[in-house]
Parts: sequence; C-alpha cells; structure tokens
Amino acid sequence: MKKYFSVGEAAKAVHTTSETLRHYDRIGLVKPSKKDQWTNYRYYTEQDIVRLNTVRALQLMDLPLQEIKKVLEYRELEKIVDFLVQAEKKVDEKIAALQYSKSKIQLAKADYERKLQGQKNPTGTFIKDIPERVILLSDTLEMPTLDNLWNYLSHFYEKVTPALKEQFAFEDLAGIYTENGLSRLFAICVRHADIDGLKRLPKGKYLCADCTEENRKQVLNEIIRIAQIKYGVKPTFTVQLIVVSGILHWNYEVQVYVDR
Repeated sequence: MKKYFSVGEAAKAVHTTSETLRHYDRIGLVKPSKKDQWTNYRYYTEQDIVRLNTVRALQLMDLPLQEIKKVLEYRELEKIVDFLVQAEKKVDEKIAALQYSKSKIQLAKADYERKLQGQKNPTGTFIKDIPERVILLSDTLEMPTLDNLWNYLSHFYEKVTPALKEQFAFEDLAGIYTENGLSRLFAICVRHADIDGLKRLPKGKYLCADCTEENRKQVLNEIIRIAQIKYGVKPTFTVQLIVVSGILHWNYEVQVYVDR
C-alpha cells in the first residue's frame, strides 16, 4: 500500500514551503500523485518526494524551473549523462569562485586585524613570520603609478623569454624592493626558472607597519630606527608591499627583516 504525504509533510521533507509545492503543481513541474476530489487536498507519494528533492538539487545549480522541467523529462541516458557533466562543471566553477572569494575575505580580515593590532601598539608596528620569497625585480619601474599597476604582472611576464614563460607564475601582489638606495618594483614568484633579476628574500621575522603614500618615507625611517634600537639590526634592504585600498588608491605595508 502506497504511503501518502500531505502538502505540509512533503514540504517539510524537502525543506521548502507548501506554497512552493503548489507553484510546482501549477506549472506542471511536480504534480501530486493524488488529489481529493471533495476537499481538493494534494497528496504526494515517496516517488514524488524523490522528484521534489531532485528539483531542489537542480535549483542549487542555478537552473530555472522551465529548464529543470525539460531535464526531468529526459528519457535517453546519453542526454542525462551530458547534462550531469555540464552540471558538474558548473558546480566546480562555483566552488572555485567561492574559494577565490573566501581567500580575498581572509586577506582583508587579516589586514584589518593587523590594523586593529597596530592601533593597540603605540608604535603601530607588528611582527610577521614570513617564508622565503623569490621576487623578480623590474629593470625600469621604480614606483607604482596608475598606468603600471593597471596590468602589473604583464610587465614581468614580458621580462621572461618565450621559451621560459610556462615556467613562471606570479602572486597577485606588487611591491617595492630597496637596497643600497636603489628602488625597483617587483613581483613575487609562485614558480620560476633561473634568470637575471631574481632575488631571494630570507624567511624569518619582519618588522612591519602600515602607511600611506603621504607618510611612507616617515614610517619607513621610523621602522628602520626601531629595528636598530629594539632589535639591534641595521637593515640592508626594505620591502614595501602595495595594498590596493580602492579603484584609484593604494597604501603600503613596510617590511624590514629583523632576524639575526
């Protein structure tokens, strides 16, 4: 004997509302297997519940109801497999987009947490443990501008010969490396081959501070002074990461190596 579910019971089983099920009925997407001719009450079978759950799953793929209706009418196995292949691809794309969004959120959160910590620190400085970084220095670019930041990494890919381009990838970051009074923009390598212009930044503790274009030189001088007095280190180089703060604006995170 078949088991029947009322509209409310079926809605609860598939985590939706009774009105949603009535809408599915009106458009012919999922019709109840039984309807009382006297009361007009709708009743669903277990097979109907399976169909409703399938509809809900397909909706999570951002498919419109009319397309879902067509999919549920497929009878050829080849069509069903082709549809599921495309559906899986869409899910993978959505997962990748969400993971990318999450990484950006985490970076923003970490940035604001550092700023909050800086507010608690009278000097506005903080220590970061940073792994070894391999950077590629620009031959010509010394300071960031709207023009060179707009398509920043293309400048560094152009430094690489065509035969080696596949061996290079860069982080989505920009920065200024200064040593012996000479400053150059750089890109951080994710993978690389050995070419001229590469430099290895040692892993370890870096004394850092956030600053703007207006107070960058002042903050840089202060952080070097603190490194000498508090950590007994005379920095041989400085790093200024460029932190984009708006479409046409950026700030900096100054980094000085203080490990000994």
